[in-house]
Amino acid sequence: MTGKQDEPARRNATLKDVAAACGLSVAAVSRYLNHSIKLPRATTDRIDAAIRELRYQPNPHARSLSLGRSETIGLVIPDIANPYFAHLAAGVERAAAEFGLGLLLCPTLSRTDREIDYLGRLSGRHVDGLLFVTNNGDDPALALALKGSDTVVLVDDDIDGATAPTIMADSDQGGFLAGSHLIENGHRRIAYVGGPAGLSSSRGRLGGFRRAIAKANGSVTVVAELQGPYSSEHGRNAANQLLALEPRPTAVFVASDEIVLGLLTVFKQQGVKVGADISVVAFDDVGPLELFDPPLTAIRQPVAALGRRAVERVFALIKGDSLAPVTELLPVELIIRSSVKPLHR
Repeated sequence: MTGKQDEPARRNATLKDVAAACGLSVAAVSRYLNHSIKLPRATTDRIDAAIRELRYQPNPHARSLSLGRSETIGLVIPDIANPYFAHLAAGVERAAAEFGLGLLLCPTLSRTDREIDYLGRLSGRHVDGLLFVTNNGDDPALALALKGSDTVVLVDDDIDGATAPTIMADSDQGGFLAGSHLIENGHRRIAYVGGPAGLSSSRGRLGGFRRAIAKANGSVTVVAELQGPYSSEHGRNAANQLLALEPRPTAVFVASDEIVLGLLTVFKQQGVKVGADISVVAFDDVGPLELFDPPLTAIRQPVAALGRRAVERVFALIKGDSLAPVTELLPVELIIRSSVKPLHR
């Protein structure tokens, strides 16, 4: 051993130390760190500098106890393996971090019992709020379970009979853009392949598509409307039904990326060339659709914006703001690639 004694361990800095270093009250610094006060830029710079210099590390457990909150939100989603929900989760994670919130991922496998269980965790204060995504929006049990839950924001779809703030993409606008694009390219025999009939997102996409058809004043025939789960299996089944029609449709609007993957699998197996034999418009545009052969035209959902806006809304509810249970529709965008070809017949 050397003769030099070990230096005493450095004491962890406290909130009081930070406040003293920047000449502010403990309450002011605490409220700044909890995002509950707006301070001048010069003041926040002083606080941030003191935190860095003192290497202050907030105690999350003590902070949660003092606030009466867990500082965590939950994201309830049907299936994390679905690229759309994976992208949504990533957007929510980024936004939650900016608000100083932890995120608990709650996959349900589209089972209502699991969704209700996660709502119970909210009432038990395991999380402060929930962002709730479901494919079971027409199940009365969910609306009943949501009663009394005042820090829940519905995302991507609403729930029949529920009163909660809802953030959705404008599915009706998307359906209209898709249908109009096919009609503008000369297609007059068009099919629709969409999600479950009971979901508001499905109703919106089909409703917008029908609106585009109606605007064509009878010059367009819808040869099939095939609805089912947002799954590749549904896409495969739908493709087989479309290829059995005589004459076949010249174009199809497929209302999700997951469905279109199954549809394209069958088209390839049957030697049907997208663009040359049948034009396709997809919906979501979260997968690498530009890498397909040909690259797929699609309606792009604003997934990152959906996640951010949902976090903003649930954070406001957690703080006690009174929000009307309105539905916000975020705009979608038509991304034109090469899967729709003009029809010259």
